[in-house]
Amino acid sequence: MKEVPSKSDPVRRVEDGAGGNYISVHLPAVRERKYFIKRTFREIRANERMKVPWSKKHKRDFKGKSFSLSNSFANPLSHAELVELTKTRNDLDLLKEYNDHSLEYTANGGSIDLRQEISKLYGPTITHENVLVFAGGQVAIQTAAQAFARNAHSIVFTPGYQSAVESPEWAMNSTGVTQIPRRADQNWQIDLEQVQAAIRPDTKYMVINEPYNPGGIVMKQTLQDELVELCDKHGIVILADEVYRLLEHDEQDRIPAMADAYQRGISCVTMSKPWGACGVTIGWLACPDAGMIEQLWNCQYFGTACMSRASELQAIMVLRASDTILKDRISIIRRNKELLMDVIEKKYSDLFEWRRPNAGAIAFVKFKGPLTTLELGNLLAQRGISIKPAYCFSNEVTKDIDYFRVGFGEEKMPLALNEFVKVVEDHKAAWRESMHTVS
Repeated sequence: MKEVPSKSDPVRRVEDGAGGNYISVHLPAVRERKYFIKRTFREIRANERMKVPWSKKHKRDFKGKSFSLSNSFANPLSHAELVELTKTRNDLDLLKEYNDHSLEYTANGGSIDLRQEISKLYGPTITHENVLVFAGGQVAIQTAAQAFARNAHSIVFTPGYQSAVESPEWAMNSTGVTQIPRRADQNWQIDLEQVQAAIRPDTKYMVINEPYNPGGIVMKQTLQDELVELCDKHGIVILADEVYRLLEHDEQDRIPAMADAYQRGISCVTMSKPWGACGVTIGWLACPDAGMIEQLWNCQYFGTACMSRASELQAIMVLRASDTILKDRISIIRRNKELLMDVIEKKYSDLFEWRRPNAGAIAFVKFKGPLTTLELGNLLAQRGISIKPAYCFSNEVTKDIDYFRVGFGEEKMPLALNEFVKVVEDHKAAWRESMHTVS
């Protein structure tokens, strides 16, 4: 094995005799803290087996808990609410079609009327012909990887949503996947220098998640511009998981959809997060490049050939009431965020910290006490409370990413937060004593 020095000290490229390339990035800030395990770029070999779903353990450990701080969606819609919104705007033909629709096959890639409604979320370069509909966002993410990560090297970011992090590994003939860490001390922003260092001649695919899950932070406009410029220079397709877009806490923080920002950009969206329409099970990909849409269509054909017409019509109802729904859901998020700020930044600032979220209904919180997030999660589960420990967002949990995610999009969230505070009150003295002893 030989080591090839790079231009910058923190980055080291290692090549092995078997022909597999590994990129190791040792961050100085990480080395300075002795209790950190070194964070590295990790390049995945194409023949590694698919891993067990990280959230599968979470569902087992927290199933049936009475108080959820783990749900990540905006307050769920009911069908009755959706019907009432449709009646209010006198959209009676849509209701009639929903009640009378045929159960024959729908169009491959989504019916035109739904794709037309979706296209209204984007700029003039995105028409219904630039939209492909799926049975949820999960299938869309996997389809994009099969279309563009084949016979190529990919770049992803961690910690993150498992499908966004690992989907390129499952593409046929992948030549490797480089995982780049996102760090709290960088406000969970993508580090362009690390991206530049990770790019290889065969790098053709990148997956980002903006606004970022689990951090609840959206990237700056300037950073998006620079990332697009870099990827355009190297011919890299960007899939942007944008399921929390439109839930910015301040609309001024909103950045363009990737489908509007980049010719090789793909926007992935699902109805579940911003609109709370989880059970509708509709997601989509939008892309300005007709040839790329054709590639996606060809891959999708062997997955989900068509959607439920009932779901399509419900999705149209949601989109036509979008402004009303989003206004209500964001108001709930803002109220709940204030409650979390009081707990994390005021009452128990010595026990918890975060990078205050500015988008979505999620936040990544650091527990500074004597427990790992796995141990804290187990303690909370005993009291009927669910959180999302760090293992839900990374295959390897190190101290620098041992945060837990909380969701605060639901009206009932304050009840769960009150129960959480009761646990903190019961244990704060012991936790503080333990922290004092260690220090």
